[in-house]
Formats: sequence, structure tokens, C-alpha cells
Amino acid sequence: MKENSGHVDELGPTPPAAHKVFGSRVGLAEAYARSLASDGIERGLIGPREVPRIWERHVLNSAALEEAIPRDVRVVDVGSGAGLPGIPLAIARPDLNVQLLEPLLRRTVYLDEIVRELGLNCSVHRGRAEDPNVVKELGGADVVTSRAVAPLGKLTTWSLPLVRVGGSMIALKGSSIAEEIVRDAKQIKKAGGGQPSSMLVGATLLNEPTHVVSVERLN
Repeated sequence: MKENSGHVDELGPTPPAAHKVFGSRVGLAEAYARSLASDGIERGLIGPREVPRIWERHVLNSAALEEAIPRDVRVVDVGSGAGLPGIPLAIARPDLNVQLLEPLLRRTVYLDEIVRELGLNCSVHRGRAEDPNVVKELGGADVVTSRAVAPLGKLTTWSLPLVRVGGSMIALKGSSIAEEIVRDAKQIKKAGGGQPSSMLVGATLLNEPTHVVSVERLN
């Protein structure tokens, strides 16, 4: 992959938390962060103002989701965009089989390139979660992840059809998650979801831990 120098110098040093979560694979995380700060900006996948926050707000925030995911499972990352949270998850957790799902061609081209460059246990799929053909191809996942994709009710409607019965949709959400759970309760139940649970992840990685919501598929 062509890596433009771009705004890489604005990334700053690799934070200690990155060494903690990525361990011996921290070099892969550094390469991904540099790619977001250069090629990612050139392709319009991330805004230039985000560069100083790539580690904290994007890479580590996404990697923190691994705390909520069991070992050795198949994960579908819905609306993966520039690979968040799927790529940091795949770097932090090589035991996971991560499938990146993204509808836009220019994003899937980038994802294909960065996955090959980093040698990750990922596959890239172009499509929308609500497409029956996508459900047929990728359905039965143990876990479906997402980040900043849609309100909880709509997100559940899109995500749960991709999850096996007994599996879960696990999404990074904002601090308003408690209100979303109450507001969208009927929609979640209609989609076949159980009672949502929320938790904080990244307490040892992030200056501000992030909210995660999990919804089990019941039927």
C-alpha cells in the first residue's frame, strides 16, 4: 500500500497502552495508525483533525472492545469503514476470525489493501448488513460488532440476523446508551434480541473508558 507522509508526524509517540493491548503485535498497530494518518486522510476515510486522536479515540478505543469478546470466535464487523473496530480487534486478538463488512467500494479497496499489508486474519466483504444475500453469506456469526453506525434499535435490526442464535451483537456506543436501551426496547425485542446489557471497557487503556452494549440473539 502506498503510504503518504501526510500527517503522520502528528500521531505522536506510541502510547504505553498500545504496548499493553497489542503486545508483540504493536508494530502492526503502529503501521495501521500511520496508514490512517496518511493514506486514510488522502482517501477521505478519516478527517485530518482526527490525527492527534487516532490512538486514543480510534485504535485503542476499538481494541478495548476485545474485553467483551470470547476467544476463538467468528466476528462480523458491520459498517467497518476504515476498519474500526475490526482491524484493531484483529491485531489485538489473532485468535478471532474477523470479517469486515462495508458497503462503499473505496473503503473496501482500502480495507483489502491494509489487511493484506498487515497479514491479518480478516476477510473483506462489500455489502449492507440488511441485504438478504449478505445474511446468507455471513450469517451465523458468533459476534457482530459495530462502531458509530446507527441508533441502537436500527443497529439491532441490522446486526442480529447475522448472529447465530445464542450469539451476540456487541457495539461501541456513547454515554447515552441507557436511554437508547429504554427507547428502543420494543425494536430490540422484535428483532429477536434479549435484554441489552452495557459495560465499560478500556479502563486500563483509555483516559475515558468507553461504553459497550451487548444484545444476545434469542431466536
